[in-house]
This record gives sequence, C-alpha cells and structure tokens, in this order.
Amino acid sequence: MSGSPTRSVTVQLNGTDKSATYPLLDGTLGPSVFDIRKMQGDLGVFTYDPGYGGTAACESKITFIDGDEGVLLHRGYPIDQLAEKSSFLEVAYLLLNGELPKPDELTEFSTEVMRRTMLHEQLRSVFQGFRRDAHPMAMLCGVVGALSAFYHDSLDITNPEHRNICALRLIAKVPTIAAWAYKYSIGHPFVYPRYDMGYAENFLYMINGRPSEDYKGNKVLERAMDRILILHADHEQNASTSTVRLAGSTGANPFACIAAGIASLWGPAHGGANEAVLKMLAEIGHVSNIPAFIEKVKDKNSNVRLMGFGHRVYKNYDPRAKIMQQTCHEVLTELGIKDDPMLDMAVELERIALSDEYFISKKLYPNVDFYSGIILKAMGFPTSMFTVLFAVARTVGWISQWQELIEDPAQRIGRPRQIYTGYGPRDYVSADHR
Repeated sequence: MSGSPTRSVTVQLNGTDKSATYPLLDGTLGPSVFDIRKMQGDLGVFTYDPGYGGTAACESKITFIDGDEGVLLHRGYPIDQLAEKSSFLEVAYLLLNGELPKPDELTEFSTEVMRRTMLHEQLRSVFQGFRRDAHPMAMLCGVVGALSAFYHDSLDITNPEHRNICALRLIAKVPTIAAWAYKYSIGHPFVYPRYDMGYAENFLYMINGRPSEDYKGNKVLERAMDRILILHADHEQNASTSTVRLAGSTGANPFACIAAGIASLWGPAHGGANEAVLKMLAEIGHVSNIPAFIEKVKDKNSNVRLMGFGHRVYKNYDPRAKIMQQTCHEVLTELGIKDDPMLDMAVELERIALSDEYFISKKLYPNVDFYSGIILKAMGFPTSMFTVLFAVARTVGWISQWQELIEDPAQRIGRPRQIYTGYGPRDYVSADHR
C-alpha cells in the first residue's frame, strides 16, 4: 500500500478552527482510502461506520472484490479460472503462499495435508458428549475449539513453522470433524479418512462411506464438491473473516480463532443463506406460484424477501453464481434428476430477476447461495450440513487471513469505537428510594 504526498484529504470541522490533512493511500486495485488513525488526536473526533461498510480495517494481499463489476480475484487470479482449471488444494496453497504451486510443490503440499486428516482418537469422546440431535455446526464449533487441547505442540504464533503446522492441521482436520459431526447426528459409525484419496473425494467418502461396504466414488460429484469448496474458500473481509482477524489480534491461538469464525458463520445472515433459498423454494411450491410470489416481494409491506439474490458487496452478477449454475446442471444430470421442481423454480426466478426492471434497478442478481443449496440437496446433504460445508471451504481463507494478520508488523489489537447514547453521569440511589 502506498501513499502520495501530493494526494491527501483535508478535514475541516465546521464552526471551529480545527483542520487536519491525511494522506490518501492506494492499493493495487480498488478505491483510494485516507488514513484517519491520527484523527482523534488531531481533531478530537472519530468516524461512525455501522457494519464497517466504508472502513478498511486492514491491509491484505489475499482476495480482491469489485462488487460493481462482479469481480473476485484470489492473489490476482479470477475465480472463474480457478474453479474451472484448478483444484481446491491448489487454491489453498495459493491463498496460503501467494503463488500457484509447481507440480512438486502441490504434491508435497497435498501429501502434508492428507496425512494430517486423522483426528486424535480421544476426540471421539468429545463428540460423544453432544446430544444426538445437536446441530452439526455446534459440534464443529466445539470440536475445532478443542483442537488446541490436543495439538498444543505448535501453538507459538510467533514461530513461522508452528503457524504453518497449524494451518495444515486445520485444512486437513476440519473436513474430518465435519464428516464425523454428520455421522454422529444420524447415528452412523465414524469413517476414518484415507490418505490415498483426493481432498474432496476423501470428504465424500467420510460422509457416504460405511466401514463394512466397498466405497465407489463418483468423479462428477467429487469435482462438484471440489468446485464448491473453491468458490467458498475466501471472500475478503466478510463477517466471519473479520471475526477471525479480530480474535487473532488478541494473540489467541489459531484453533480458537477459527472456532470464533465458525460461530460467526453460523448466523443465518452469513452462512445460512443457501438454506434460506431452499426454504423459499419449498414455500413457493411450483413454478405457477412464482408470479404471485414476485408480487409479494415487490410489496414493501409484505416482508417477503427474494432469497439468494443480491449481496452486501456485489452490485452485479456474483461471478461465483455462474459457475455454480453450471455445476448444478452437471450434478442433476449425473444423478438423473430431471424436471426437478426446485431447479425449474430457480431457473424461472433467475429469468425474472435478470429481466424485470424492478430487480434490475435494485441490482438483485443471483448470488452463489442461489444454486449451491440445490446442489447440496441433490447430493444428499441435509440442510443442517450446508453451513458446515461452507466452514470446511472457508477454513483455508480464515487461516490465510490469520497468518497474514500475525505477520503484519503494523497490526494492533482490534478495538472498535462507539457513539455512546446512554445516560449521562448520575448518582446512585439506594433501593428504598427507587
């Protein structure tokens, strides 16, 4: 990030003689920002930005989003190219290290990840402490947080080797934890990971395999899962990533930080959006009911929302949605699902949203969640697992962002400010006089 002495912003407080000048800073891409770190000392004021939508809280080299143009880059590479030509572990290496791996580097990295997919055997007892009907996200959050009690040999966050080992362990073990959470919730025995399989293949094996049966994978579904993981791997400074960074700024261990990110992702406004899409389609019921539903969406007094459309950042077509649409058709074709009512409704809703002036004017384009729920449902995942799968993918983004934070010498402990609107000073009144 660079600043130019000839480009600056001068702030003048009206009605006072106070003013100060702040440098404009430029990233590689995106709008300029001005550095306000000294504003409170200079002028006695600070900024008010609920949700931090207009505030850069960090400097990052990992992911860039241009919401107006519908652009998503990982280390400079467009997401559509990565999803089409790459694998999830190759993207994971890219996010962690900044460059795409050479063939021998990818082989070594993949081996290092896969040989760490096994969980400590005593973690089985942690799962057994949950009720059978516990939400898989509750188990995922709890067990990931517990990893620091089992792998405390590499928790020195000032040690680069320890940070790398933690990153590999998290990328490797979160899919196993997720699969075991699913197996536990349906009363099936745990399936142990296999080192001779690819990342997505091994995950689907742990989800669908049974100890007493020969497992036959499906290359189309494995590629679809790999692509889903790539499309969710990182997404700049979203709520869960910001949570990981904020927790990390305190010096907390990475397992605790990722558990914090999982807890944040669990919120329906963040990781549960694809589940909401399926619920909406179920409520619509049939393509013939869509016109009446659309009228309710347009009625501001109805409180009916079009789920899976629009995005906090994208004001154009979510670039991930196009890839997810293609993947959706591939999966349904492979599974022999024809004339699927949910897909028919999804296609019609997309057509209306892209042609109706009401939605165009509000820039309500389909986002990645619109099709992902249909894909996961077709692959046999219950809706309670949707956000868990999101977490499996996003773990690599979280740990990459955490590493970047720890390695940034300018980073300080996060401490947002507030506008206090409560009572002014007042004296204590004893109970018998209240």
